[in-house]
Amino acid sequence: MADPRKRRRPAEADPPGTASRRAALRLLDAVLRRGDPLDIAAHAATQGLPPADRGFAIAIASETLRWMGDIDALIDGATEQVLPEDVKSRAVLRLALAQLLVLKTSPHAVVSTALPLVAGGPRRLVHALLSRAQQEEWSLPENASLPEAVAERWAAEWGDAIVAAAATAWSAPPPIDLSFAAEPDGGDWVEATALAPLHRRLPRGQAVEAMPGYREGGWWVQDLAASLPARLLGPGNGQSLLDLCAAPGGKTMQLAAAGWHVVAVDSSAKRLGRLSDNLARTGLRAEIVQGDIRRWQPDAPVDAVLLDASCSATGIFRRHPDVLHRVEPRQVEEMAELQGELLARAAQWVKPGGTLIYATCSLERAEGEDQVAAFLDWHRDWAIAPVTPDELPDGIVPDDKGFVRTLPGVLADAGGLDGFFIARLRAPSAA
Repeated sequence: MADPRKRRRPAEADPPGTASRRAALRLLDAVLRRGDPLDIAAHAATQGLPPADRGFAIAIASETLRWMGDIDALIDGATEQVLPEDVKSRAVLRLALAQLLVLKTSPHAVVSTALPLVAGGPRRLVHALLSRAQQEEWSLPENASLPEAVAERWAAEWGDAIVAAAATAWSAPPPIDLSFAAEPDGGDWVEATALAPLHRRLPRGQAVEAMPGYREGGWWVQDLAASLPARLLGPGNGQSLLDLCAAPGGKTMQLAAAGWHVVAVDSSAKRLGRLSDNLARTGLRAEIVQGDIRRWQPDAPVDAVLLDASCSATGIFRRHPDVLHRVEPRQVEEMAELQGELLARAAQWVKPGGTLIYATCSLERAEGEDQVAAFLDWHRDWAIAPVTPDELPDGIVPDDKGFVRTLPGVLADAGGLDGFFIARLRAPSAA
């Protein structure tokens, strides 16, 4: 008979805050091992967490991904044997050091919540390295290092200066840009920066839902670069327009506010739900259609088409640091093939003499300049409708072909821009 005095000790409860760190660990695994986008993985990884803890878990994972190369250099410089890339102890150390060195979380909270994550593993190693980081006052460089493969690819495409500008841009989350349906007066926005008409820029870190006028729906969050494709179409005056790959709807709202009769098409019912919610909040009107534009087609040609084509999304790396860890040349090639198909299909739906805007939030030439060159080779009767400098905000200029390419470093002193490529094309006139 067992001695009643030798009862099993109850398992120790995790310290407060451990749940959000476990969620961050799941997020990191989803991005690095499975290749899932961070924002999609967050739905499952943070399920059941209060909003504040959910936001903190995403922030930990985001900053870990942003600074991972430099954090790994610190870890590898402090261990006799290099920890394998995929062991849990390295992942936990990455998350913990991101909290210590970037988010400036309390050291006690970092250590106490890190150790339960390596239960059954090398807890002593993790504890020793985190203690050493504090004692030796480890620090990160001024700018985060881009993943090596990305830096090499962009250096070949754009040059070393753009790579350096991209590293600077990647080193901190970007400011918040708002697009407005109508030009706001002073009042609540007197402290904001206006880089273009119908635009205001605010420092990061503000809760969007708490900003003035959110419920009234006079504005929506949209990077200035993302607003350029719709700006290049001008006033609609009731003309018909297809907004393809439209969700979550920033461009749809711009176009509706500019007087276009918009049909917004997207293949994702979930993303179209967000678009519908955005239209309801802003009081703007557009027809919403769920459909894959490789098979769907409109009843009749339209005056203009805006194709914001599905792409690698490497241009939005400032907001989504996971993208540079997930996207490889193979994915870029696959997306470029899809874009060629979408562009050729969208061109069929433009009225004679009408306008087609092709845009991608990518920093890959294969998804921008090369894509349009291939289209024009096959469609000799189409022409470039060059963008002129006076159509763009100050500091953004078209290239010598009349395309718009926003690269890292553009408007850097004002907070920078996402990376975009935009081409405006003109359909042949009727015979």
